[in-house]
Amino acid sequence: MDALIAQLSATVPKARSLEQLTRPLLDMLGTITGLESTYLTAVDEAAGRQRVLMARNVGAMQVPEGLVVDWEDTLCRRALEEDRRVTLDVPQRWPDSQAAQRLGIQTYVSTPVRSDDGALLGTLCGASARVQPVSEGALAALSLFSSLVGQFIARERLVEELRAANEQLATFALTDSLTGLPNRRALFDELQRLIQRASRDGTCVLVGCVDLDGFKAINDRLGHQLGDQFLREVAQRLSLEMRGSDMLARMGGDEFVVVGPGVDLRGRPVTTQAGGVIDHPDALQAAATLQQRATLATVGRFDLDGHPVQYAGASVGVVALNPVGLTAEEALQRADARMYEVKRARQQQRLSATETTA
Repeated sequence: MDALIAQLSATVPKARSLEQLTRPLLDMLGTITGLESTYLTAVDEAAGRQRVLMARNVGAMQVPEGLVVDWEDTLCRRALEEDRRVTLDVPQRWPDSQAAQRLGIQTYVSTPVRSDDGALLGTLCGASARVQPVSEGALAALSLFSSLVGQFIARERLVEELRAANEQLATFALTDSLTGLPNRRALFDELQRLIQRASRDGTCVLVGCVDLDGFKAINDRLGHQLGDQFLREVAQRLSLEMRGSDMLARMGGDEFVVVGPGVDLRGRPVTTQAGGVIDHPDALQAAATLQQRATLATVGRFDLDGHPVQYAGASVGVVALNPVGLTAEEALQRADARMYEVKRARQQQRLSATETTA
């Protein structure tokens, strides 16, 4: 017993995974019981399956890892239902078990591995093709080992749940709850990374602002619920027009922003206007193309729960910027200024059209 305690003291604190804990336990269990095979299984009662996760085999009888058995046919289920920890006459006691027949099991011991709430997670087992008496001390060790495995699984699950919760919180912190798009914080992070990458790669940066003209009137006329639906549908249509390398984000209210890599400027004569806006045909064309795609994506009919809205489109301004020395705030200011130029031009066009009609 002292040797067992010493082995456990050396094994358990160092285990960082279920495998690091279980492999030594299976070795110890085999030594204590004298059984040819010791193994850990996972049980899925809902699916009706039992799977061997890890096994230690030293004799002619081999219990393969990864073996999946119908739960109804297993010795584990029979032993649990009969509250039987050790069986020395498996073929005589359970002659209908095909799994036991295939493996040639004569002696069998098992104990359940349970969670803190008592749910069955699996079993810790030992088996042999010969009659092998098992002492009370060995059965006590089996129970101790199953408890250790159950606690470790519970700890791993808790850690995984906490990790998933943290990832979910991080996602919420970077996501606009209405549209599911990245929010302002996520946009600034991505834009800053994009600027740094473009500075290294010798490319320009495309930044565009999308402002939904007339949204307030839609919201006032149809109500906030349908106004929110309109925003979600605009976000979806814009997303479909973006390149895989672009990020579309919602800044808040009725304003969206798109950022993405521009054309390669290495080896090209480039003129930069005030504010870092690049005056090169290829860069200007890339900005114009993205601006047109985003604009057309917002034009058309929106059916908001039976309320049709024929929308003339958003004001979209896209600029190609030199990333050297550029900050995310400056980039958004340049795109916002371009968007307001477009907005003023659209307003002037509508005004001119009204005067002509009159």
